[in-house]
Amino acid sequence: MSRFKKLSQTIWHCQYHIVWTPKYRFKILKGKIADEVENCVRAFSSQQGAEIIELNVQIDHVHLLVMIPPKLSVSGFVGTVKGRTAIRVLNWFRELKQKPYWANHFWSRGYCVDTVGLDSEMIRKYVKHQEKKERESEKPRY
Repeated sequence: MSRFKKLSQTIWHCQYHIVWTPKYRFKILKGKIADEVENCVRAFSSQQGAEIIELNVQIDHVHLLVMIPPKLSVSGFVGTVKGRTAIRVLNWFRELKQKPYWANHFWSRGYCVDTVGLDSEMIRKYVKHQEKKERESEKPRY
């Protein structure tokens, strides 16, 4: 089986590692909010024809390893996922809108994107296990 995907006139393998944060990097992505963010990212990615390889919603950021078809721009894909997820989360958790710092903005403006080449498996493991390593590094050492 080839690692390449096929469109009508294109064969492709476009993997991206994308990271973005909530506004002011608040530690808000936990419990039901984290669950809703994960469900939304999966649903809105699928609607655009993208395939999620790994997804990790952490308390203050989201890691996404995704294959995006070449007919979509990365910025368009991220804009759609972040925008529609923000609308959904703010509608489901209306108490967030009451805070003066949220208004109608859930995510920070930017994001980080990196193309994935031959080290795909290494990046996949990093995305999957990064939260565990981060927790271990935060433990006080005596």
